[in-house]
Amino acid sequence: MTSEDKILLALTGWDPDVWQAEFSKTAPNRQLVVDPDSDRANIRYALVWKQKPGSLQNLPNLEVIFSLGAGVDHVFHDPHIPDVPIVRIVSPDLTMRMSEYVVWQVLDHHRLGLRYRQQQSQRIWHEDRRQAAAHEVTVGILGLGVLGRDAAQKLRMLGFRVSGWSRRLQTIEGVTTHYGQDGLKDFLKDVDIIVCLLPLTPDTRNILSMSMFAQLKSEGPLGAPVLINAGRGGLQNEVDIVAALERGMLSAVTLDVFNQEPLPKDSPLWKHPQVVITPHAAASSSPQALVPEIVAQMEAYERGEKLRNIVDKAAQY
Repeated sequence: MTSEDKILLALTGWDPDVWQAEFSKTAPNRQLVVDPDSDRANIRYALVWKQKPGSLQNLPNLEVIFSLGAGVDHVFHDPHIPDVPIVRIVSPDLTMRMSEYVVWQVLDHHRLGLRYRQQQSQRIWHEDRRQAAAHEVTVGILGLGVLGRDAAQKLRMLGFRVSGWSRRLQTIEGVTTHYGQDGLKDFLKDVDIIVCLLPLTPDTRNILSMSMFAQLKSEGPLGAPVLINAGRGGLQNEVDIVAALERGMLSAVTLDVFNQEPLPKDSPLWKHPQVVITPHAAASSSPQALVPEIVAQMEAYERGEKLRNIVDKAAQY
């Protein structure tokens, strides 16, 4: 990287000063700019999170776009994306945060957390004698990328039966894996807890809908199945989720992501007794953890090494 090369920070919803401060500490020789108008010819890299449409146009020497989150659907909201590689962030920090969240919510539903909190609010002392053991519960993970694979391994260590579904065939020790549309049917018929970690693409949008819920078994060790979505809000049809809860097709849900964020105050999800809501907090991107990863990728690229975790633009993940 020459002294003239610069990095564009194109984001909304985050304080750019935090990222600039971390870059100054980690890579003081690399200059970040927020407004490229006076220096477009010198922008070599772009770091993006929900960038404003068109903000990456007219950058003649842009070589790589780095997404500042695990997902990249936010990048494709911009119809004017330059034809350069897009790199997903794969960070041990992000992976651990997501696995923590998944394990927390799986255990909370498995150990009847919602019921006992409701009993506490009413001062009811009642132990449910039907508590299932972990080995009697099948946790199904939709999406077997880096995040899904790690969560699967950690759930196995706790004794749960774990299955997974992905677009392509995957092999994970101790995990029953399914793939493709035919495999999805087999996956759904056996799960007690569904954990959704899919990327948001045209093929997965609204996948968590009544057509999927209708394929679930009606009864298991937790009653009807539980849904946990920590992927993207666009994966879920929230009207269908409420309807599935009311019809007993789902016994409970945890949602960390929503079609509109913040979740509107008039959403029925807020007050539903079988819904756990968290504010898109499952695996927040930490500049302190991610900037060293990004800088290391840049340095490797400048040494002539291949970029890692390049996004398949056709598949959009």
